[in-house]
Amino acid sequence: MKLWALFAVPFALAAVSTSHATSDGTNSPPHIAAAQDQDSIDAPKTPQQVAEMRAEIYMARKDYSEAALAFQRLLDQNPGSAEYMNKIGIAYQELGQDSLAEHFYKRALKADKKSSHALNNLGTIEYSRQRFGKAVKYYRRAIDANGDNQAPIYSNLGYAYCELKSYPKATEAFGKALALDPTVFEPKGSAGTIIQHRSTDDYGTLYFMVAKSYAKKGDAEHTARFLKLARDDGYKEFQSAEKDPDFASVIKDPQVQDVLRNRPPYDAQQTGKPVRN
Repeated sequence: MKLWALFAVPFALAAVSTSHATSDGTNSPPHIAAAQDQDSIDAPKTPQQVAEMRAEIYMARKDYSEAALAFQRLLDQNPGSAEYMNKIGIAYQELGQDSLAEHFYKRALKADKKSSHALNNLGTIEYSRQRFGKAVKYYRRAIDANGDNQAPIYSNLGYAYCELKSYPKATEAFGKALALDPTVFEPKGSAGTIIQHRSTDDYGTLYFMVAKSYAKKGDAEHTARFLKLARDDGYKEFQSAEKDPDFASVIKDPQVQDVLRNRPPYDAQQTGKPVRN
């Protein structure tokens, strides 16, 4: 299963000097001094902040066993922290231990009933178990909680609707994800606070739905990219884009036309005709 967890490391990763002197002993210009002051503000100051930074680094390095232990130590010191419970859950989910992950997500939700991140992550557990209807319910609850970083939640909702073959709802969810974050389908970090799916049993259909969502935004470049992925992954109806009104604003773009003109690899296998690259 391909999962992404999205986050920003909250602390600077290097010690920061309180002096504004440059390497030659002269004083720094005011704008550099101001930047150094900001770095000093962002640098970890307490033992807890240092421990959090260390745990985040383990997550960023994909050392999930150590990350789980590090966040567990933090949780022991802060037993009501939904954030730490959620991050322990992510570490276990990345280790393939979904039952343990679910346990910590539910603890996080008990500690904070409006935790959109825990709700989303519980949805990803249900998705991995192919209980897509239950996944949708968790994603909807996560959206209703009005937390931050909702774009990947809408993306996950679109994935679940694709698995349920509710394609209009999938396109709508993908469109909302793109409206919130135009880069939502681009590769990002691999550790953090919210799990985003990158796994499905039908990539061809999913790529086509994503292409449709980009087309509705008038983004020809990404439409062509995902339409090509759909075509090459075996989505045999990819040429239906030519008559699909959702593609109308980009259908004449040369990038999109190039994808539509090229015969897909699976068609070449059937007809014996060569495929243009």
